[in-house]
Amino acid sequence: MSARVQEAAFDVAAEVAAFQSALTQSGAVVSFTGVVRDDTGSLDYMFIEHYPGMTLAALEKFANQATVKFGLEKVLVIHRYGRLQPGEEIMMVVTAARHRKDAFAGADYLMDYLKSRAPFWKKEVSQDSATWVAAKDQDEAALAEWSLKSAAKES
Repeated sequence: MSARVQEAAFDVAAEVAAFQSALTQSGAVVSFTGVVRDDTGSLDYMFIEHYPGMTLAALEKFANQATVKFGLEKVLVIHRYGRLQPGEEIMMVVTAARHRKDAFAGADYLMDYLKSRAPFWKKEVSQDSATWVAAKDQDEAALAEWSLKSAAKES
């Protein structure tokens, strides 16, 4: 399990290749890369803030939970902070498991937790305004689904 919080850009292909090179038990690797999108057509940049120790600890906790929950062989989470332009990578999740369903579920689980619970604060900046990005109901609903699935498995 590996988690990183960094300001610098990362090379998606190089990260996946390095991740995959150390696998011995997995038949499936799933990767997801989130990018800055410009929903309004006027975004100059996004600024992402975080608390270093707290943020890394949270990412590691989520990655460990996913590893146990889905039987993952390996997990990589990278999340950037600072000033990011539209089209730049914000984050990346890579999971490896014996079977594709577990690798996909682990990645999906991690993305939902990162979107809703990772301690990052995002501000969208344009020429006319600067607005903090609020949590979305759909992100909270996706996270709640994982709790329902866990409760259903336990009963």
